[in-house]
Amino acid sequence: MYEETLRKVSLFSGLSQKELKELAGSAQERHYSAGTVLFHQGDTGTGLYIITAGRVRIVQAKDPDRAEEVIGTAGPGEVLGEMALLDDLPRSASVVAEEETTAILLPIWEFRSVLRRQPEIALKLLSVLSRRLRKAEGRLAER
Repeated sequence: MYEETLRKVSLFSGLSQKELKELAGSAQERHYSAGTVLFHQGDTGTGLYIITAGRVRIVQAKDPDRAEEVIGTAGPGEVLGEMALLDDLPRSASVVAEEETTAILLPIWEFRSVLRRQPEIALKLLSVLSRRLRKAEGRLAER
């Protein structure tokens, strides 16, 4: 049902239709009212979010004594929290719905279960991440 939505996520760009279908089987549609927090900075990541409607604000507190600072926004088609699928580090920012928002959530526990059943998906994801790292290193070398 959500294969086409997942296909647009760059992390999943190398996956076959069958592999996308496997991942999509665990995706969940979530609805958020304006002002609702999707996730908090410092929380353990629970999965990847793909915004399908509405708009969210991404905020970050540099330290506990300072006010949150808006560091960006995201709207339809944009992805939040994809690294949570791969590491167990806390969220680096909070995300708050600015208006009625719908998102597709790919839960981490379901994602990892699929990887255990189909490890070839993990190899494809490593390839995408490797390309990203090479690109980032290239940008750093240019400075």
